[in-house]
Amino acid sequence: MGKIYDLGIDVGSTTVKTVILDEGEFIYNKYERHFSKVRETVAEQLRAIRELYPEDKFRIAITGSAGLGIAEASGISFVQEVFSAYIAVNKKYPKADVVVELGGEDAKIIFLTGGVEQRMNGSCAGGTGAFIDQMAGLLGVTPDEMNDLALKAEKTYPIASRCGVFAKSDIQPLLNQGARKEDIAASIFQAVVDQTVSGLAQGRKIGGQVLFLGGPLTYLSALRKAFRTTLNLDEEHAILPENSSCYMAFGAALHADTLAEEMTIDEALDKIVNAKATDNIVVGKPLFASREEYNAFVERHKKSDLKYEDIRTYRGDAYLGIDAGSTTTKLVLITPDGKLLYQHYCSNKGQPLDIIASKLEEIYSLATPELNIKASAVTGYGEDLIKAGLGVDYGIVETVAHYKAAAYFCPDVDFIIDIGGQDIKCFKIKNNAIDSIMLNEACSSGCGSFIQTFAGAMGYDIAEFARLGLFAKAPVELGSRCTVFMNSSVKQAQKDGASVEDISAGLSSSIIKNAVYKVIRAKSIDELGKNIVVQGGTFLNDAVLRSFEMELGRNVIRPAIAGLMGAFGCALFAKEKSQGRDGKSGVLTKAQLEEFAYNSRAVQCGGCGAHCNLTIIRFNDGRRFTSGNRCEKGAGIKITDRTENMIEYKYNKILSYADNKPAKPIAKVGLPLALSYYDLMPFFSTLLTSLGFEVVLSEESTRDTYYKGQQTIPSDTVCYPAKLCHGHIESLLDKGVDFIFYPCMSYNADEGQSDNHYNCPVVAYYPELLKANNDKLNDDNFIMPYLDINIKKHVAKAMARALSKYNITAKQVLGVLNKAYSEQVRYHRDIEAKAQEIIAEARAKGQKIIVLAGRPYHIDPEINHGIHKLIASLGFAVITEDSVAMKVDTPALDVLNQWTYHSRLYRAAEYVCENDDMQLVQLVSFGCGIDAVTTDEVRAILEEKGKLYTQLKIDEITNLGAAKIRLRSLAAALEEKEASANAEKKMDKEAM
Repeated sequence: MGKIYDLGIDVGSTTVKTVILDEGEFIYNKYERHFSKVRETVAEQLRAIRELYPEDKFRIAITGSAGLGIAEASGISFVQEVFSAYIAVNKKYPKADVVVELGGEDAKIIFLTGGVEQRMNGSCAGGTGAFIDQMAGLLGVTPDEMNDLALKAEKTYPIASRCGVFAKSDIQPLLNQGARKEDIAASIFQAVVDQTVSGLAQGRKIGGQVLFLGGPLTYLSALRKAFRTTLNLDEEHAILPENSSCYMAFGAALHADTLAEEMTIDEALDKIVNAKATDNIVVGKPLFASREEYNAFVERHKKSDLKYEDIRTYRGDAYLGIDAGSTTTKLVLITPDGKLLYQHYCSNKGQPLDIIASKLEEIYSLATPELNIKASAVTGYGEDLIKAGLGVDYGIVETVAHYKAAAYFCPDVDFIIDIGGQDIKCFKIKNNAIDSIMLNEACSSGCGSFIQTFAGAMGYDIAEFARLGLFAKAPVELGSRCTVFMNSSVKQAQKDGASVEDISAGLSSSIIKNAVYKVIRAKSIDELGKNIVVQGGTFLNDAVLRSFEMELGRNVIRPAIAGLMGAFGCALFAKEKSQGRDGKSGVLTKAQLEEFAYNSRAVQCGGCGAHCNLTIIRFNDGRRFTSGNRCEKGAGIKITDRTENMIEYKYNKILSYADNKPAKPIAKVGLPLALSYYDLMPFFSTLLTSLGFEVVLSEESTRDTYYKGQQTIPSDTVCYPAKLCHGHIESLLDKGVDFIFYPCMSYNADEGQSDNHYNCPVVAYYPELLKANNDKLNDDNFIMPYLDINIKKHVAKAMARALSKYNITAKQVLGVLNKAYSEQVRYHRDIEAKAQEIIAEARAKGQKIIVLAGRPYHIDPEINHGIHKLIASLGFAVITEDSVAMKVDTPALDVLNQWTYHSRLYRAAEYVCENDDMQLVQLVSFGCGIDAVTTDEVRAILEEKGKLYTQLKIDEITNLGAAKIRLRSLAAALEEKEASANAEKKMDKEAM
């Protein structure tokens, strides 16, 4: 007769773990990825156990994020995974203080001392194994190889940790700019730590005896090292238990011991394999009703193709186009009449320079000696690097390259949509010029990488996965959600019995819904125009293309080289630019390529407060290329005639208020350089200084400032400017001020141009939150009165109460209040006057002007990451929304105008509409809910008067690659519009 054992099965989001216990002790465990074949993998592991224990019975419990459905369908007991972890830890480590467990898509922290509390990620898998897998794929390595790279790192880059999509926006440009993979790998692990600390701990300290559990923490030593460093843990307090990857299954097995039911493995297999799936799937219309319908679809799209010319026999001029994209590299070589001599499309694997060099060598090896590359052009994230490294003649912004390519196939094109690996670019064309541009922000859920991620998770390559969906009978309706949310939907659909074919078709449809309704934000399909050209590698997927045509209810044009359109547009541009000149392209020759080599190193620029992370690449011929800089200083270019920048002027003005010090100060008062102080520093600094206090400002913001306060941040979704506040409080405490003064203010100053004058809730009440989450703060060292600065008597009484310890009276406050109000008015008049100076100087130079509109704290260099310098480097003068808002009245609005900062945005937009040489760029913080209102309203004000609307989301994404594309697109669109207007004027003149 066999024995009775306890079996725990942990069915996670990416793996299945099984543990067998004999009287509470491990005798067997297995850890295996399931690649979304959940039931099959569970059954396979049970069969393996049956081979080892054929005569024995088991008490069984299932746990894990994907285990509930199996447990319910099979009738086997289920134990919640956080509770399962608690049981296991309590058994082996009863004195543990904190448990950190990272799984495939789940992250957990269990606080065991000071009150038991269990925290688990919700819908974001930013700090989990799935995130690490995605990032390893981006680097072209396995997670284990990425671990080895990270152990050799010399520095880390700031990488957004909120989710994989945000992180990619930082990582991909670093790769394209030549940053060391070792440093990027370490930065990825640090991002996981940051996500765990800020997203889960949320202000509660992780300390004492900390247990690390789960696959990522078990197998990735560099990740554990990053946790230990960040949490200041020594080896004694950072514990990796034996069998740490299977602790949830261990806990489930311990729970199984309490169950009465016993069964053989065959009985368990029968329950699991034959469990009925639910019927909760919402399905859509099949993409193709028949093979004949699909064949007709293919034939129609074949008509948009290029003719080919044999490179091995061709003699004459040729034009080279290169698209160094975010995840792929594309090259085309064409004849003067547009025939295709050579094409290449591949993943850049973080090495665009090496790949393009090798493909150039291939072109030279294939071509006849009489082929002459007359001109070359490049676009994409790696544009500057490729130009510098390989001698490419011209650079062109992506949007213009794609328009030129689209117009070649459809001269009357009025709408272009390009879906690439991480980017969606949409252009409306009017009068043969780009009229408006829409780009996705930091979310790639409607892009190629979105569907590629799911294909990989299910064990398919992208092409095979796409083909599966073409003839699916019941495509799953998955909506238009982000990748992480969609993971849950896909897994639920699988549990409910959806086939891989149905999911593939559903994801193709989802991509399109995201593009149309999230990026284009179309109110109706008619907005897209009649002549629509689609391009980008994602549209080579017939399922995606068919979904697009079905959503629109009309046919579109997809060139056969859809994935090469950026490169093709570059080749056309190179041909245009070289007209009328003889000679060869400056691109490296065959002999030069044989000698081509380079090395890179990372440094931090100290030229200004932006502290850009630079990558310096030195080529073997002595040339040097610098990337990562946001202004000319970082690249070593001397600035000769630069228009003053309003952002810098305002920032320096705010800092200067700390220079005014009383002769014999009563005490040192600390003011955090954050949120409302970027607007009201003149008022409060003057008021406190006049009362006899020495004002001390916190440090200037850096990423390290964020890290200083990271463990006291209670919310992962609050905006980055608010998160930085925590670090500024720590900075002031480090400076030894006598107290920190930070008032709560429901109302901002009433500027008389709005329905009301509220501060947003975060700005208004953040002091309350800071005090509640930092145990170093108390009533003595953190003073936070509630103030309404519009009411003098109220301010006097509230300040006197708050500062009573220093014998300050209401009469004293009233005596200096007028001085504070006057300084606030003087400050605003000063920046208004400075803006007019900048405008006058720009007009004298023939410069166009950008109103960089946001909130006062967007002048913080750690928040804007030097975006104003990037705008200036493109030839624009820069002023701010508050420097021009008082020049006009508030326009008619469709929303309640009750926020002071919002009101300034609306007026600034109106001011831009009244000036032909101005455009507005709006800065928006991730996590700012109420800016969802301003963006639509500002866009409406501008577009109604024929202005372009450009929105840039900033904060935690430090690399400005996407922002640069958008800004260069804006500049190109303005040039096109101007050229078109001039051409019309010329025609009108000739007609008269």
